Amino acid sequence: MAHSAALVEVLKRELRARGVKYADLAPHLGLSEASVKRMFSRHDFTLTRLDQICGCAKIDFSELARALAREESLISQLTEQQEKEIVADKTLFLVAVCALNHVTFEQIVNKYEISAAECVRLLTRLDRLKFIELQPGNRIRLLVSRTFAWLPDGPIQRYFKEQAHTEFFRSRFNRVDEFMLVVNGMLSKGSSAKIIEKLKRVALEFSELHNEDVRLPLEQRSAMSVLVALRPWELEAFAELRRRPQQAVRTISPPRGSA
Repeated sequence: MAHSAALVEVLKRELRARGVKYADLAPHLGLSEASVKRMFSRHDFTLTRLDQICGCAKIDFSELARALAREESLISQLTEQQEKEIVADKTLFLVAVCALNHVTFEQIVNKYEISAAECVRLLTRLDRLKFIELQPGNRIRLLVSRTFAWLPDGPIQRYFKEQAHTEFFRSRFNRVDEFMLVVNGMLSKGSSAKIIEKLKRVALEFSELHNEDVRLPLEQRSAMSVLVALRPWELEAFAELRRRPQQAVRTISPPRGSA
């Protein structure tokens, strides 16, 4: 299942690279645009459908297989020790995030107080950590997948929770490129699982758009962060008012003869 889902994601990227939209595929497949979109979102493909799509977009299946092999050779997470080394050095952390955002060597040196020699040294450390491959001409090749994420409750996420979260929320979130929404409710475990899957898809779409925008000049891109979270939680002020299991609810009967 994981391999088939990865293949569909590779196919989607190949279609985007060729400018092929769902609306372009629909008449060739004898489906509505909505049905094609649903088929991709559910990763619900037959081999016949896959062959039809490749034929319509002029994609050779061997190209997809090679792209999938390259994708599966990349890492989706670092180890705890690798994250510790990165987050322990502020400048190394900055260069790692720049590399993750496809910022070039020249752009890093021009934008930050980092000399060319220092930048090479830091990129060499990231190369040793297998985060990137430093190529001739100081070109940076990422060795992480498009679904890369920091370790849950790992060194970098803990750094965010301990230090960066106050900076992140130091905003009124009222600009056109900002958004924050807090929703409270009571859900079953099944409903919670559905929401989590939807949030994962939002995170994946963010990653896909990030990779699409790599083609744009650096001055047209801004560092953006999305915080996606869901957990069983109640305000401590509310929790303090909860009855303890051993506390019985005492009811007072009305006096006899009262109406």
